[in-house]
Amino acid sequence: MTEVLGVAALLGSGVTAGVLFAVALSVLPALFAMETGTYVHAHQLLGRNWDPTMPVIVLSSTLLDIVLAVLADGTAPRTLFIVGAVLLLGVSGVSHLCNVPINRRVKSISDPADIPADWEDPRPLWRRFHYLRTVLSVLALLVNAAALTAV
Repeated sequence: MTEVLGVAALLGSGVTAGVLFAVALSVLPALFAMETGTYVHAHQLLGRNWDPTMPVIVLSSTLLDIVLAVLADGTAPRTLFIVGAVLLLGVSGVSHLCNVPINRRVKSISDPADIPADWEDPRPLWRRFHYLRTVLSVLALLVNAAALTAV
């Protein structure tokens, strides 16, 4: 049972790290290259499928790490699964507390062709938070892989 749960945790943390890495590597540079109105429209479109999907993957993987920490024999795997859960919880925290409020602000613009004059471009701040959660997710993947080898 531990092996199956471990593979599922590794898959979830791998998908999380892969998606966030792909966004950092390709999507973010594309968004920065766009004019503001085009960026707003693209941002509104991009989040439609990620927003409901990624929290489920991240939080399910976190839960799996917690279950694996309880089931694990030995201090090393137990500690690694706990660290993996904390890192994934960090990904979720950065997403919900930092990136999601920015997403809501961008989505609140009803007409991307008519951006308010006092509107501050959120791309630099959103990128910093995204890089943070990307690093956390890659670390979670590495830690989960190490935990599985220590089981």
